[in-house]
Amino acid sequence: MPSCNAGHDLQREMVAAQALAAFSRRPLAARLCVFLVCAIGVVAVGGCSFSEGPGTVFVDPGHYSVYHCNDLATRWKALLAREQELRNLMDKAGEGPAGALIGTLTYRSDYESVLTEKRLVQREAADKKCELVPAFQSDQTIR
Repeated sequence: MPSCNAGHDLQREMVAAQALAAFSRRPLAARLCVFLVCAIGVVAVGGCSFSEGPGTVFVDPGHYSVYHCNDLATRWKALLAREQELRNLMDKAGEGPAGALIGTLTYRSDYESVLTEKRLVQREAADKKCELVPAFQSDQTIR
C-alpha cells in the first residue's frame, strides 16, 4: 500500500540528487577544500572531548575504580615500564631518515594511551589515598 508521504519522499530524493549533482560539478579543488574544512571542524570539535588527552579514546576512565591499592601500584609499575619501552622505540626509530614519522605513526597512539592510563591511575590512587611508589623501608634497625 503506498504511503501518504510518497510524494514528499520522492521530492526529498530529488532534492538530494540535485544537491549531489551540483556538488559533483564543482572543481576537484573546491570539493577537496570543503572536505578539508569539514574534517578540520570535526577534529576541532572532537578534540574538546579529550580532557585527559588523546589517549582517552582507547582507555575507559572508570576502569580503575575497582582496583585496590596493591593493584594500582602493580599497574603503575607496568605503565612506567611500557612508557619507557615506547619512548626508547620512538627514539630509536627517530635516528634513521624519516624515522620520526614512522616512529610517530607506529608508537604514538600507544604512548598517548599509556600516558592517559598513568593519569587515570594517579587520580584513582589519590582518590583512594594509595601510594603508588612505596616509601623507602630500610632493612636496618635503629640502634
